[in-house]
Amino acid sequence: MANSRGNRRRFGSVRQLASGRWQIRYADPVTGLMRPGEQTYPTKTDADVALTLIEADIKRDRWTDPDAGSVKLNDFAVAWLRDRKLEESTRERYAITLRQYIEPGLGHRSLAEITPARVRSWRSALLENGAGEPSVVKAYQLLRAIMNTALDDELIQRNPCRIKGADTYDVPERPVLSITEVFAVANAIGPRWRALVLLTAFTTLRFGELAALRRRDVDLANRLVRVQRNQAELNSGRLYDKAPKSRAGFRPVAFPAEIVDDLAHHLDRYAGPGPDGHLFIGPRGGKLRRSNFRDDWIRARTAAGVSADAHFHDLRHTGNTLASQNGASTRELMTRMGHSSTRAALIYQHMTSDRDRAIADRMGEAVREALGKQRPAPGASGTQVARPD
Repeated sequence: MANSRGNRRRFGSVRQLASGRWQIRYADPVTGLMRPGEQTYPTKTDADVALTLIEADIKRDRWTDPDAGSVKLNDFAVAWLRDRKLEESTRERYAITLRQYIEPGLGHRSLAEITPARVRSWRSALLENGAGEPSVVKAYQLLRAIMNTALDDELIQRNPCRIKGADTYDVPERPVLSITEVFAVANAIGPRWRALVLLTAFTTLRFGELAALRRRDVDLANRLVRVQRNQAELNSGRLYDKAPKSRAGFRPVAFPAEIVDDLAHHLDRYAGPGPDGHLFIGPRGGKLRRSNFRDDWIRARTAAGVSADAHFHDLRHTGNTLASQNGASTRELMTRMGHSSTRAALIYQHMTSDRDRAIADRMGEAVREALGKQRPAPGASGTQVARPD
């Protein structure tokens, strides 16, 4: 039972409990209801000081509800994911990351319980249990974003995700195919996918951008492809088109004259019908998926004598390297790649297609120099091209 002794103050009140310790009470600035302090104090002076500090925080609009951090991370993360405007594929990716990496170690904790020490332990445990570093980095980035929202909502006073360098990882150096290797793979992969290999290498488009191309996006006369959409694939296998992530993603990209005949041949034989027909379709007429040609890629890579570590995506890396080697400035290279930065987007707005075509011309000169007169007719098989010793 509380001692009857108390002390009314201008702000709040203090009273001595039967235990001899002192308790504070003050009006909640949101509800106006009286609420007790989070703890008791050994002396009346300590209690008075605590009330003074709370009063100062309220006047400076820095007061936070001490009970706010009691929300469980799982519950807050579900609401966070539900309320954010996200692409469908991004939402699915975040949900998987939450389920696999964040919820098992931290989901049962309240927001207030997620301290920097607990974040460090959680991250270390993921790495020690065999989770790949890229996955751990993405999980950490997602946790930090969720806790930033909790901070904005004044549920916590500081984001506990403060591990230096935990949001990045070193990407291993990827193989760069030579021009001769690119054409060797294109020859070996067969006529259906030949244009896909060459266009990827000499425009550096992402796979989703290639899969979303329509006939009307290809301008053979001006040697341009226009990127206007990106195909995404969900875990269920459903495919859908979405807009590029940023304005920089909408862009024309020039290609060398040396692959015009290959693209013309592909349009005649393999592209979908009509202006809106997909440029690349699967063998049975469906949409392009990585699985449509994965085995063909591996067989062609092996036949061409290219490193077994070379992935299809490395053609993009090859093209970016080739463009850089043939005079593309950093800004021009960023524009060709569709980098989603303010600078790249602004440059994209003002960069002329003539300048981009000049880059493609220099790439074409490199093709002619590397291949000489060995280049086959469009759709020819790889046996018609002499391989270098």
